[in-house]
Amino acid sequence: MGNSNTVYKGVVGVFGGFFRILLYICVFLFIVWAGRAAYSFGYHVFNQQAMSPGEGQEVTVVVKKDASVYQIGQTLERKGLIADAKIFVVQEKLSDYKGKLQPGTYILSTAYTPDRIMQVLSGMDQESEQEEEAA
Repeated sequence: MGNSNTVYKGVVGVFGGFFRILLYICVFLFIVWAGRAAYSFGYHVFNQQAMSPGEGQEVTVVVKKDASVYQIGQTLERKGLIADAKIFVVQEKLSDYKGKLQPGTYILSTAYTPDRIMQVLSGMDQESEQEEEAA
């Protein structure tokens, strides 16, 4: 009886060690996946790229009065002006234009970076043009 109990403990120990190693491998793979996803997201937030180089295409965008930043981002994504609405939300929160996007109808270009798009949507684009004309 003591002998079968020892065999049972040995088998449980082997399987326990196997599952522990399997758990460590799964945790490691999850950390690698999460790290890659976080890096990719951060890279796209801070490496602002225009959707098309050169002249680009002009696109008319209507921003409604009660539209959230995410809704604005979805509209811009549908029109081909940005790559991802979620990234646009983070870019807006980290920019000088946080909370300053205005409703209205805008003509934007696919050659604009997200920062330039936010500048136009906030109305600060017109202010800088008026300052240049006054100087």
